[in-house]
Amino acid sequence: MLDTLFKARPVAIEGVRPVGFEPGLPAGAEAIDIVIDTEGRIAGVGRGLAASAPEGALRVAGAGWVSPGWADLHTHLWYGGTDISIRPEQAGLGRGVTTLVDAGSAGEANFHGFREFIVEPAREKIVAFLNVGSIGLVACNRVSELIDMRSIDIDRTLACVEANRDVVVGLKVRASAVILGAWGLTPVRLAKKLSRITKLPLMVHVGEPPPLYDDIVALLGPGDIVTHCFNGKAGGSLVEDEDLYRLVETAAERGVLLDVGHGGASYSFEVGEAAIARGLLPHTISTDLHNRSLDGAVWDLATTMSKLLAAGMPFEAVVDASTTRPRSAVALPSSGFLEVGRTADLTVFDLVDGETVVKDSQGRRATLHRMFEPRFAVLGRHATEAHRHTPPAGQGGPAPCPHCGWVA
Repeated sequence: MLDTLFKARPVAIEGVRPVGFEPGLPAGAEAIDIVIDTEGRIAGVGRGLAASAPEGALRVAGAGWVSPGWADLHTHLWYGGTDISIRPEQAGLGRGVTTLVDAGSAGEANFHGFREFIVEPAREKIVAFLNVGSIGLVACNRVSELIDMRSIDIDRTLACVEANRDVVVGLKVRASAVILGAWGLTPVRLAKKLSRITKLPLMVHVGEPPPLYDDIVALLGPGDIVTHCFNGKAGGSLVEDEDLYRLVETAAERGVLLDVGHGGASYSFEVGEAAIARGLLPHTISTDLHNRSLDGAVWDLATTMSKLLAAGMPFEAVVDASTTRPRSAVALPSSGFLEVGRTADLTVFDLVDGETVVKDSQGRRATLHRMFEPRFAVLGRHATEAHRHTPPAGQGGPAPCPHCGWVA
């Protein structure tokens, strides 16, 4: 894999069609060239520019599309700090993803380590939802981060947010039986209170009840995020309960954001296809990548995007849900990606025809006939050749925890 930190080498991207940019640059517009200078800034956008790029420029050619850099709203990256996390490079530039959002791996008690050892050294842009449970996902599902009120330190959580406003973009709470036991909705209510105090969005993991998906969406407001929105778990599936479907539909109409959060146990082909057929599209597409889903059902963001395309989501909507919408959900810049002088943040990719057998989180197989295939990612002065992740032969299904058998 080519990974170039080009201190004195510009980049020339040749003959790509833009998608996912401002309305003034519609998808499928005529092919353009993009020249990036030695400081990693956009130097020019237009036809025929690559031919006049400076001598020695790194040339990127042969791909069909360019979009704003892909952004994954739900990952777990506190490698070494939790038993579930992966390294940023396993989900990042080499997979076409320039921005990674960690979804609550760290709580207030260990966020400083996550910042120092993961966020700051990374080549990717990394921001995070802070777990309202002080210990975060140190021993994911073996030791709950939300056992009882001793698990939440309100004062220290608020202080952690204030000390890390440049990295903390929201709060995260996991609301399912394996985490909360009999504690019910109280942690979600506390998390929502903290989100109002900090004026940050709340991301809520919905899973096997209790608490009920129905009750959770009633607590959320505009800008809050339901992740695992198309899970197929009994008691939490949109297709098994028309009342729940209508509640979620109404919540989306009032501004609650639906996030895929595929994960090892949280995306159902059946649910996704049924919801999209009825017009209920996810606002954002994310992977919930961790060490039990990477080589299991998920693989990477490109494969997850391909699954949603196959489920009936329009091409442009898939791109928006994987680029600008995740950024706007966490108040990161989400426009102007091709403005001259702006730091480059782009993904070059193809849409490839073929046959790829994949699984959802319930183990159901499907053959995808069109795949997003990243070719190159540029973030500032980092230019990286990219491709999809393929698990080792014989893998590709949900991977259970080796200790408790639970699939995350």
